[in-house]
Amino acid sequence: MSGQTSGEVKEGEAIESKILRHKVKYTVYLPPDYPTSSRFYPVVYLLHGFTGNETDWVQYGQIDQLADKAIRDGLIPPMIIVMPDGDSSWYINDFNGKARYEDMLVNEFLPTIEKEYHIGRAKEFRAIAGLSMGGYGALTLAMRHPDLFASVAALSPAIISDSEMKKRLQNDVWCYNTIFGPLKNDSLPEWWDHYSVLKLATATDKNSLTSVHWYIDCGDDDYLADGSTLLCMILRERKIAHEYRVRNGAHTWEYWCEGIIPALQFIGKNFTR
Repeated sequence: MSGQTSGEVKEGEAIESKILRHKVKYTVYLPPDYPTSSRFYPVVYLLHGFTGNETDWVQYGQIDQLADKAIRDGLIPPMIIVMPDGDSSWYINDFNGKARYEDMLVNEFLPTIEKEYHIGRAKEFRAIAGLSMGGYGALTLAMRHPDLFASVAALSPAIISDSEMKKRLQNDVWCYNTIFGPLKNDSLPEWWDHYSVLKLATATDKNSLTSVHWYIDCGDDDYLADGSTLLCMILRERKIAHEYRVRNGAHTWEYWCEGIIPALQFIGKNFTR
């Protein structure tokens, strides 16, 4: 490694998406030795929460400073961290096909990023993580595409039960009606079945799920804590190995700043070095 001890953050980067018919912005963190090394790096796709954008993890989460120190201290391997703008998409395809964010991410964003930067183009080099909406997105994408990700880390993930989703659709909370469609005769829309974390955890092939390393961290005072508990009960019942952390805290940046490096440590241990 060179004498450089700080990584580089590039903001305002973008890819052109034919699927979404507009540019998708992203921020990228490049580790300290990136400019002087010809090696291929592992990558973490780090997702923001609802109403956030691609700058959140740097502006509020100080991910660059935290990663610099963790790499310097030998807690995590040098890694590239890519933070896409997920808008309020929940990182999935919407029910009417107008905003196919999942398709964009899998078919356009990942391949473009992994050609642009020195990234190992295999599952063993790739992980996904996020907070709140981003935690939901990370879990959902890893469950629907277990061939793509070695590990997933979800901080305070927005995991919603069927009964809770009914309430949210009735009140049109968090753009859920736009994404999943409205209630029909008091029944949940069919699209929800494809993207409910709890249903995916129950129905997805066990061998597919066990091929991914799972990490869930949610505070004991978080209003979303019940969802993480339900998910881990399903994983435990199916004997799918996972790491479940419950710390003192709520749905705050303080909680996520304290939790992101342990999450990256978990991810780092499962990368191909």
